[in-house]
Amino acid sequence: MSDEKDLKVSFVSKKEFTCPVCDSRFRKEELLSGGGRLIAGNLTDELHRLYEPSAKYGEVFPLVYQAMVCPECWFAAMDADFEQLPEKSRERAMEDRERRVADTKLVFPGADFSKPRGLIEGAASQYLLLRCYDFFGKDASPTIKQGLASLRAAWLIDELDKKNSGENYDWLALLFRRKAQFLYNEAIRLEQSGKETLSAMKAFGPDTDKNYSYEGVLYLCAYLRYKFGPAANSAQRISSLEDARRTIAKIFGMGKSSKDKPGPLLEHAREIYDAINKELNETDDL
Repeated sequence: MSDEKDLKVSFVSKKEFTCPVCDSRFRKEELLSGGGRLIAGNLTDELHRLYEPSAKYGEVFPLVYQAMVCPECWFAAMDADFEQLPEKSRERAMEDRERRVADTKLVFPGADFSKPRGLIEGAASQYLLLRCYDFFGKDASPTIKQGLASLRAAWLIDELDKKNSGENYDWLALLFRRKAQFLYNEAIRLEQSGKETLSAMKAFGPDTDKNYSYEGVLYLCAYLRYKFGPAANSAQRISSLEDARRTIAKIFGMGKSSKDKPGPLLEHAREIYDAINKELNETDDL
């Protein structure tokens, strides 16, 4: 029994939460830290931290445990927002209950939030978070949170694809990345036009290991536009890349100096800026 306990990667918190939609009470599963459970690996171009499997615990994916999900009605939100659902949205969220459960099971067969989470529940939880922020008002910064959920869902779906080749998870991950591209850029557009604040987003992530703040958001806007943005025709592609280049250039113009900015972010920003310039120059030569 002791060995089994020592090999756990998660635990159920003592704090009880009340679902603002169906009034169910439950405790959240949390990731255990320490003990060599997380062995940090590379940082991807999407600012996603990869982790090496450990000999003792195997593969551990911190993002699996991030979104809070009611195990009864599958309402989901970030921890700080979960019990802050506007009262006026409660009925609408309840009416959506059966449909969101059915839709989630269709996309992520076998998902079950009454048991310890695995990759399928982790991906499903981010999909539910993306969906349920439609019930929040602009003061909750829903658009950027939906963008973050879309990106995190894609990362977890990547892992599902590695373990279930031929199940079209690669296609699903691409859809979530395209959704993230739209939502990240839409969040900045709404913020700059004064229609939606970003101030309710306390940590921009995008992963759990480091907060790359607003500059990280700008970087992802540009990166995702470069990789997954509009490309229906040459003129549309050029316009999209020019927007991405302007966005990423802001990173170098913000703050006191580049010394104040995280090194990895600047490195990735320079690489994507150079890649965009190269493609635009090649396009111009055509």
